[in-house]
Amino acid sequence: MRSRDRSRGLSRGVRSARSVRRAAAGVATLALAVGAALVPAVAAQADDVRNREYWLQDYGIEKAWATTKGKGQTIAVIDSGVDPTHPDLAGAVVGGKDFSGFGGPTGQPPAGDDNEHGTMVASLAAGRGTSATDGIIGSAPEASILAISIGFGSQARNSDQQIADAVTWAVDNGADVINMSFSRNTPDWPESWDKAFLYAMEHDVVIVAAAGNRGSGITSVGAPATMPGVLVVGGVDRQGVTSFDASTQGITIGVSAPSEELVGATPGGGRAIWSGTSGASPIVAGIVALVKAAHPDLDADNVINRVVKTAHDAGTPGVDFLYGYGLVDASAAVSGQVDTVKANPMGDLADWVRVYRRADGAPVTPATRADRNPPAAVPAPVVPWSPVGTLLPDPRRLSEWGMPALAFTGLAAVWIALIVGGVRTVRSGRRTR
Repeated sequence: MRSRDRSRGLSRGVRSARSVRRAAAGVATLALAVGAALVPAVAAQADDVRNREYWLQDYGIEKAWATTKGKGQTIAVIDSGVDPTHPDLAGAVVGGKDFSGFGGPTGQPPAGDDNEHGTMVASLAAGRGTSATDGIIGSAPEASILAISIGFGSQARNSDQQIADAVTWAVDNGADVINMSFSRNTPDWPESWDKAFLYAMEHDVVIVAAAGNRGSGITSVGAPATMPGVLVVGGVDRQGVTSFDASTQGITIGVSAPSEELVGATPGGGRAIWSGTSGASPIVAGIVALVKAAHPDLDADNVINRVVKTAHDAGTPGVDFLYGYGLVDASAAVSGQVDTVKANPMGDLADWVRVYRRADGAPVTPATRADRNPPAAVPAPVVPWSPVGTLLPDPRRLSEWGMPALAFTGLAAVWIALIVGGVRTVRSGRRTR
C-alpha cells in the first residue's frame, strides 16, 4: 500500500515491504543488490530529504563539487529502467533502451509492474533535487543518465545475453560510467560478458558494480562483482562500519560507501528510505563521473586508481575483503595527488580470459566501437539465475569464492588459480551483532 502524508516529506509515495517484493516479480530472476525493503518514512519538513543525505558531506562529495559536478559525463544505469518524470530527475535522463522485452522501448518507464529499483539507483548517481536545498541530489548532479532496462521474467529473452547487449549498447551510446546494482547469484559469468565488458574497458568506460547483500544469507560477492577490472562497491552503515545486513564480502571489493539509511526516488514522484549496496554502487558511480570530469585525460584504469587509492583505510590495515581499499572519499579522488599507473588496480579481465577461457592462450580482441553487432549467444550458464524473484540473491546459488574458477575444481586447482590471480577464497565471517 502506498503511504501518503500531506507534508512534502519522504513518506510521499513510499512503498511497503510487501509491495517491493511484488515489484521484484516484474523482473523475476534478477537479483537486485538491495537489502532491507523500502520502509515508510516519518513525516518530514520540506528540506529533510536533503538533510538525510549524510554521505554528501561525510564522504567529501559536497567538497568535490567545488571542482566539478560531473557535467559532460554520462552514467548508464543498467537496471529496471528509470522514471524520467520524477522531479528529482528532471532533465537527467537523456536516452535509454529496453533489453527486457517487456519494458518501455527507451528504458522508460521502468520494466515490470511498479518496479522502483532503477529510479532509486539513478537518483543517487545523478539526482538533480528540486531546489538548491531540497530533493534528492546525486553524487554527480550535472551528469546525464542512460536508462537501460533489463528483466528476467517469463517473457524476457536470455538473461545473460541481455547484460552483454546492454553493456555494448551503453558504450556505443556515449556512456562514460556503467552502474550495475545487481548480482548473477554465482561467482562465474558467461563468455558473452567477456567480450562486452572488455569492449567497455577498451573504450575507457568504468564499470561499477554492487557487492551484494548478506541480509538474506549470502556472504560473498557474485558476478559482475567477481569480474577483474570492475570497481566493486561494498557497503557500510552510517558510522562507516561494514554493514552485516547490507553488504557481502569478497577480495574483489574496491571501496566501500554508505548502504544503510539511504533515501531514493521512486516512480511517480515518491521517495523512500532503503538500504543495500544497490545504493552504495551509484553513489560511487557518481564519484567516478566526478573524477572523469575533473581529469578528462585519464584512462579508465587511472580513474579507478584515483578512487581506490584515495579511500580511507578501514578495518584490517591495508586492502581487505570487507572494505576493499577503504571508505571512498570523493574530494580526495577528484583533487588529491595520485601517481598514475599502467594497470587497473582491480585486475585485468583480458589476462583472466587468456588464462581461463582459451586453452590455447589466444587473446580475446574486443570489438571496435564501429562494430555495433551484439556478442554472439552462448550456452546457458553452469548455474542458472535465481528463479525465486526476490530482491536478494538466493543463498543456494552462490558459493564462497571471492573470484570464479570456471575451468578448475579441487583444492589444488584453487591454489594454482591463486598464483595467477584467478581465484581467491574468502570464508564468511559470522555475524557478531
